[in-house]
Amino acid sequence: MPAQHTRRAVLGASLAFAGTGVLAACSSGDGAADHAAMNHGAPSGTAVPEGYVSPDGPEVAAAEKRRGAGPERKIALTATASRLDLGGGRTVSSWAYGDRLPGQEIRVTAGDTLALTLANHLPQATSLHWHGLALRNDMDGVPGLTQRAIGAGTDFTYRFAVPGPGTYWIHPHSGVQLDRGLYAPLIVEDPKEPLSYDKEWVVVLDDWVDGVDGSTPDAVLQELTGGNGHSGHAMPGTPAAEEDGGGPSRMLMGATSELLGGGDAGDVGYPYYLVNGRVPEDPSAFTARPGDRIRLRIINAGGDTAFRVALGGHRMTVTHTDGFPVRHTPTDALLIGMGERYDVLVTAGDGVFPLTALAEGKKASTMALLRTGSGAAPGASVRPKELDGELVTAGRLAPDESVALSGRKPDRTVRMRLTGSMEAYDWAFDRKPYTADQRHPVKTGERVRMEFRNATAMWHPIHLHGHTFALAGGAAGARKDTAIVLPRQTLTVDFDADNPGLWMLHCHNLYHAEAGMMTVLGYRR
Repeated sequence: MPAQHTRRAVLGASLAFAGTGVLAACSSGDGAADHAAMNHGAPSGTAVPEGYVSPDGPEVAAAEKRRGAGPERKIALTATASRLDLGGGRTVSSWAYGDRLPGQEIRVTAGDTLALTLANHLPQATSLHWHGLALRNDMDGVPGLTQRAIGAGTDFTYRFAVPGPGTYWIHPHSGVQLDRGLYAPLIVEDPKEPLSYDKEWVVVLDDWVDGVDGSTPDAVLQELTGGNGHSGHAMPGTPAAEEDGGGPSRMLMGATSELLGGGDAGDVGYPYYLVNGRVPEDPSAFTARPGDRIRLRIINAGGDTAFRVALGGHRMTVTHTDGFPVRHTPTDALLIGMGERYDVLVTAGDGVFPLTALAEGKKASTMALLRTGSGAAPGASVRPKELDGELVTAGRLAPDESVALSGRKPDRTVRMRLTGSMEAYDWAFDRKPYTADQRHPVKTGERVRMEFRNATAMWHPIHLHGHTFALAGGAAGARKDTAIVLPRQTLTVDFDADNPGLWMLHCHNLYHAEAGMMTVLGYRR
């Protein structure tokens, strides 16, 4: 396979290890605000094309002012090298926020002003993206577009008004750093929470390769784009054979899933799949009492894996997707693409139950445990019958009336073709690999329709920064910021252009994005 262009104008190259760090709450003061004011001017380091809103322009400042300024929450976060214990005697050297995986949960209240200082103890530049938040553009965390990269040994303060409540998460927007351990849940609480429940269980799903038998995400990317010369002589559904004299191949050939449209389920054969940073042989456990009503907030932080999720012995009621409420919908299982989030309610039974996450199409699974009583834990390979029961996908969900998009004809339609193939690894929109000067114009106040026509044989989870859209191109669809586009299918979504700036739109398969499947929605002045 020939090597393809990568988004080096925006994203970093290979990474190394250095430093130590933790996440901690900080005392209040004026220093962080002053620091933020100094370091987010001229944010991207690149020129904004004439006629477009700048990420730090007056339009962005005015939109932020309208959000208001609530109580300030100060947080310190450090990106650092760390030895991470995945359980079962498996310890890896990787990158993380502090010394834990996932990074410590960040919990704020809608309306707060968040001032988070990220200290970069890595020897390479990094960044921080607030996945799903409709925040001010210059705090969105995309180097080369909305800010300058955070250099090694430096820090940067992200300061913004926290918008509506929901389940979100944070991760870098720099190279393939996300496929190390740099991610953490971000929970925005509702000061008028309408749901009633006894306990809350935050569940983060991941696929893991970094530090295993010499593998790194950068080596995986090099192999996928042709740097290792693999031509895919592998058994269906298994990683290709090990290279002579090198580490194991991680290229996955022949993995398919009917739920994902019958095409390729993924490109990468990961050695481990994790729930809350643990392998299924030594799972994390959540303790409750029989009869407890539990809210699960489920986040897929993986790089290349969709997960089918079910809780053995239980039905789930879907209450939210991507932070926005939906009409309560019962189900046995969920299909969650990379970057997507689902909130569900369950009423806990009595015993020990597996929360199983099947790596869709990859012939592997992982799990955590729900413990409400005595009993032996199920084995690592347990497959609850609920995985094969009723499965609700995002397209079957209806928005709660409080967040339904109003009925309105689109003022503008943006059409894009998803292009590329596994063989050439030339993923892109309209066959144009990402460059930082790309613009799909929109204007403040418009109802914008986006049509994604997937011309490829693979599914793609498409993510829009700074906004949520309605599925099915109108008021009838659930509100989301990340949505699956199946192979050879078209997905239509609508959104209101109400957050000025320059906003990334990309596939949330990390390796597809790095190969070039990214572009920019730009607000015209």
